[in-house]
Amino acid sequence: MFCLDLGVVVFVTVGKDEDNELELCARTGDTYRRTSYNTVGGVHLLGGTPFRKNFAGIGYKYDYDKDAFIPPKPYPSWVLNAQTCLWEAPTPMPIDNPYYIWDEAITSWKKIEAVT
Repeated sequence: MFCLDLGVVVFVTVGKDEDNELELCARTGDTYRRTSYNTVGGVHLLGGTPFRKNFAGIGYKYDYDKDAFIPPKPYPSWVLNAQTCLWEAPTPMPIDNPYYIWDEAITSWKKIEAVT
């Protein structure tokens, strides 16, 4: 369960189904929506029913039209994937080496050397 303030998640808590939280919402003026810890990018990691595209986190936005949680945008150049509601780099990360970091100054992936 999470609480929204103007569409932004302000806290996440274990709770009951959102329909059972109506009394609390009426008393506090907050909005509550159910979220699933096992949902990422619209897929339930354990094969169950995905809930609202992504697990809610503090600072995430709730898109009412998509009925989805969207994490904060990590970099200005990244774009939102409308299917997964996750942010993606404008170019995919290379797969030849696991050690890359996004460099926003050059809007590209930068290879870093592994520390041994």
